[in-house]
Amino acid sequence: MTNSLYQRDVVAINDLTKDEITKIIELAIELKDNGVPHSLQGKLVASCFFEPSTRTRLSFEAAAQRLGANIIGFSDVASTSGKKGESLSDTVKMMSAYADLMVIRHPQEGSARLAADVATIPVINAGDGANQHPTQTLLDLMTIQECQESLTDLRIAFVGDLKYGRTVHSLAQAMTHFGGRFYFVCPESLAMPNEICDLFKANNMSFSFHQSLDEVISKVDILYMTRLQKERFLANEAAAFSDKLRLTPDLLTKAQKNLRVMHPLPRVDEIDVAVDDTPHAYYFQQAANGVFVREALLHLILND
Repeated sequence: MTNSLYQRDVVAINDLTKDEITKIIELAIELKDNGVPHSLQGKLVASCFFEPSTRTRLSFEAAAQRLGANIIGFSDVASTSGKKGESLSDTVKMMSAYADLMVIRHPQEGSARLAADVATIPVINAGDGANQHPTQTLLDLMTIQECQESLTDLRIAFVGDLKYGRTVHSLAQAMTHFGGRFYFVCPESLAMPNEICDLFKANNMSFSFHQSLDEVISKVDILYMTRLQKERFLANEAAAFSDKLRLTPDLLTKAQKNLRVMHPLPRVDEIDVAVDDTPHAYYFQQAANGVFVREALLHLILND
């Protein structure tokens, strides 16, 4: 069977078709259930992180090594020639000469697309500013499939910073393949961007806006929490919004039995640590799934 992902860039979730997304998730679940093939022996993966990362960087590197590949790269722009003024384009061209595939995280929106345009090897976007984070979306979809046994016609609440949050942007776009009912829970000033709302309208998907968790907690299958960036508010505004968007065990008494709480992490105080001990908490399993999704993607891109 033809592997359409072979030697492909993955810069945005919209680069992938529904069938390709499904193929990646199915392989990730298989890898989780049945162990890891050493399919990348002799391959070299460049891990290029121009801004801090814990889960994404380490899970990519773990995935590559578990598949038998070697890793080169950096985790801080201060250790690169970018500190001397070298352009991103020049850095990417040099990394293309050293490795078989490049994983890049960069604070500037559009940086991953630029890297893919100039690189002569496949490029995977590990996050570019507030724009896209496609592999986070893939692990989110795998996790939803795992805990709900379906991706179709679910009720999902996206909570927190929906304006700048690249994880919610990517996941919301991917869910247009599968349908559903969506609830956007956020301050008005951090609402989901119009272009994503327009995408939902174009796909005849229902959504609504809310300003507190209490309004939606009893209605949803997935509660997708994100960090509310308090630096975007005055101190008194931040306190008011945080109270309305903070998840506690008391709130979960109103939830349906199948509700699962997800979060791309790191969390600050938007999820009470006592929630960790409830059957609804699923964010640590979600983070662990990142290794399997990235194994699947690396395997498919580097094997014909």
